[in-house]
Amino acid sequence: MENLGADEWGGFIVPHKYMGPLPAFFYPVAQLVDYAVHTWDIRQGAGRAHALDGDAAELLVPFCFIVWQSTADCAGVDPFTVGVRLSGHNGGDTRASVTADGLALEPGDVSDLPVVLEFDPASFVLTAMGRINGGTARGDAALAERFCNLFFRI
Repeated sequence: MENLGADEWGGFIVPHKYMGPLPAFFYPVAQLVDYAVHTWDIRQGAGRAHALDGDAAELLVPFCFIVWQSTADCAGVDPFTVGVRLSGHNGGDTRASVTADGLALEPGDVSDLPVVLEFDPASFVLTAMGRINGGTARGDAALAERFCNLFFRI
């Protein structure tokens, strides 16, 4: 991979068993996800009290949006939009629009939306990776549930 240029890192598409076609840059990031999340899995499986490392969670936040886009089953869905609010260094407000074509994400004001899901970095990462059902829903609970049930666990 060291011989890949910027165009190949972002434009060379590689198949992924669970998430479909992804740009090459996602594979090294996936290793970081694996190290952070699987150490959480081990502690969880051992029954130990634990938490996800804050720096690791902050680093992974942007990539978990890609996970959501790649694991959303939007076939036959009536379109809707929800807000996602994240705290932390990579936080902010994101509009998540669901159509039969998939999940589109864009930063923006979420105050006009029927429901906003709020996460800290660790709860967002663990939710996106299918480890927990986390976050706080403010607004239309049924719409929040529809959104949260779009994703398959990896």
